[in-house]
Amino acid sequence: MYSKSKSTTRAVALPQNTGPQTTVLMRGLTVLVLGAALVLGQAIAANARAPDSFADLAQTISPSVVNITTSTTVAASTGGTPQVPEGSPFEDFFKEFLDRNGNGGNTPRRSEALGSGFVISEDGFIVTNNHVIDKADEIEIEFFSGKKLSAKLIGTDPKTDIALLKVESDTPLPFVPFGNSDLMRVGDWVIAMGNPLGQGFSVSAGIISARGRALSGTYDDYLQTDAAINRGNSGGPLFNMDGQVIGVNTAILSPTGGSIGIGFSMASNVVTKVVEQLKEFGETRRGWLGVRIQDVTPDVAEAMSLASAKGALITDVPDGPAKDAGMMSGDVITSFDGADVADTRELVRRVADAPVGEAVRVIVLRDGKTETLSVTLGRRETAEGEPVPAVATAPADVPSADVLGLTIQPLTPEIAKELGLPDGTEGLAVLAVDEASEAFAKGLRVGDVITEAGQQKVMRVKDLQDRVAEATSAGRKSLLLLVRRAGDPRFVALGIEN
Repeated sequence: MYSKSKSTTRAVALPQNTGPQTTVLMRGLTVLVLGAALVLGQAIAANARAPDSFADLAQTISPSVVNITTSTTVAASTGGTPQVPEGSPFEDFFKEFLDRNGNGGNTPRRSEALGSGFVISEDGFIVTNNHVIDKADEIEIEFFSGKKLSAKLIGTDPKTDIALLKVESDTPLPFVPFGNSDLMRVGDWVIAMGNPLGQGFSVSAGIISARGRALSGTYDDYLQTDAAINRGNSGGPLFNMDGQVIGVNTAILSPTGGSIGIGFSMASNVVTKVVEQLKEFGETRRGWLGVRIQDVTPDVAEAMSLASAKGALITDVPDGPAKDAGMMSGDVITSFDGADVADTRELVRRVADAPVGEAVRVIVLRDGKTETLSVTLGRRETAEGEPVPAVATAPADVPSADVLGLTIQPLTPEIAKELGLPDGTEGLAVLAVDEASEAFAKGLRVGDVITEAGQQKVMRVKDLQDRVAEATSAGRKSLLLLVRRAGDPRFVALGIEN
C-alpha cells in the first residue's frame, strides 16, 4: 500500500503481525479508500447523467433549421404499355387506366421529394445534402416560422454529398455556426433536427457512437450517432450541446429503412471546406498529387523491410505533379505538408484540402532512406478521367513457369489483346493460380499482370525467379509484387520459403 505525505510518496509494507494499532490503521485506510471510490463514482455518474432537458437548446436553434421540398420533371416512359388479348374483359379497363392522363400515360409528370437543411448566414446561404436536391427543377425552403422561399442552387459536391443553396430574404435570417467536429468524443451528447418522413420539424437526441467512419466515398469522415435519423432527415444538422453544427445528417444503416440507432453525419470539418469553395467558386477545387496509392499492410512492410506499417505506398506515378517532383512507384509517403501520414485515407483528405497550385513538402521513404520533395499540386477535378499511360512489350516465345503458386508467362501482344490490355503493356501474365496458394488467398487471378518484383521490373520468367532467389538469400519472409488488373496497380506481398 502507499501512504502520501505533503511532499513525498513512499511505499509502506504491511506488517506480518496485525496488532490492535495496525487494525485501526487498516480500518482507517479502508474508510478513506471507500470514501474516495464513492466520490469518484458520484463524479462519473454526474458526468454521465443526461441533461435535464434539451428544450432551451432546441428552442434556440430551431429557427435556423429548414424543410426542403423539391420538384422534378420525370420524363415520359419509353417502355411499351401492357399488352392484353384483343376482346379480353380487361381491355377496356387497361385502356381507361392508361389514357387517364392522355397519351397512354406516357406524358411527363412531376415528382416531389422532401429533405432538411440549415441556414449558415443571415443573408440566406443554406446547407443540405446533394442527394436531396439532385436533378431538382424547383427548390422550396420552409422555415420554422412557416415562411416559404424559393432557393437557387449555388453548387454541389457529390463526393461528400453536400449542396449549397441561397434564398433572398427581406430580413436577416436566423442562422447557426459550424463547430469543430474534431473535438467531439465518443459518448458526447448530440441533437439531430430535420423533417423525418415528411412529418415537419422534429428533434431527436443521442450520443456520438463512433468517429471517423467511412462508407463509400473518397473523402468520407462520418460521425456515427444513435440519435434517431430517418428518411427526410437528410441534409439536416447534428448539433453539439453548444448549439454548433458538428455534422450533416446523411445516411443510416438499416435493414428496415427506418432508424435502428446507426446514423451517419458528415463531419463539419469536411463540410466547412466544401462550403467555402462552393460559396467562392460554385464548385470544389481539390488538390491533386497524381499518384496511385495503397495502404502499407504488415506483410508489405515486412517485404519492404519497413519499421512499421504506416504511410501510403505509391503503386503508380502517371504524368502529373508527383512525377514532375521525382516521386517513384514503391515510394512510401510518410509526411505531407508537415504532418505525418498514417494511411491512404488520411493522405487523400490532406491532399484534397491543400491549395491548388501551391508547393508542398512531401517526405517519402525510398530504399530505406528518406527523401524530401517539393510538389506543386494540380487540381483533381481537372485531372480526373485522364487515361494512365501503359508501358512497352516483353520478349516473346519464352515458356511459362510455376512460381509462388502462379503459372506465368511473359506478356506478348497476343496475350495482351486477349486480356483486353492496352497496347505496349509489359510484364508477366498470370495464366493460372493454384487455389490452395497464398497468391489465390490474396486475390491474384488469371489475367493479372506482374510488372515488378522486389521493386524491380520483370519481363521474363527468370526475372521473377531471380527476385525470389535474392529475397530467399537475404532471409526475407516475403516478396513484394506490383500487380496490374485492367490497368489498375496494387502491391501484394507473397510469402517465400527459406
